[in-house]
Amino acid sequence: MSSASTAARRRDPYVDAGELLKALSAPVRLAIVTHLSDCGPLCVHELVDRLGVPQPLVSQHLRVLRSAAIVAGERRGREVAYALADEHVAHIVADAVAHVQEQA
Repeated sequence: MSSASTAARRRDPYVDAGELLKALSAPVRLAIVTHLSDCGPLCVHELVDRLGVPQPLVSQHLRVLRSAAIVAGERRGREVAYALADEHVAHIVADAVAHVQEQA
């Protein structure tokens, strides 16, 4: 196998980072990440209460975050508790918020 074909199989980290940032590109998603970082695992209804937005909107944003492997869900009876897959994304969001607050 040539090194060119091996390199072609590797994912471009800049493309992957761009996809991650795209998944974070909505204010509601940033707020979800922040709440999950601050509070730990939360169910949809808990996020609805904290964010003050409709349940379908929270569920839609959680689907995007889940498909980007930013959050993971764990079934608890009838509900699913969502948690961050890891804390790296929470740091990205916290740094972005701090950056814009410094600019204000």
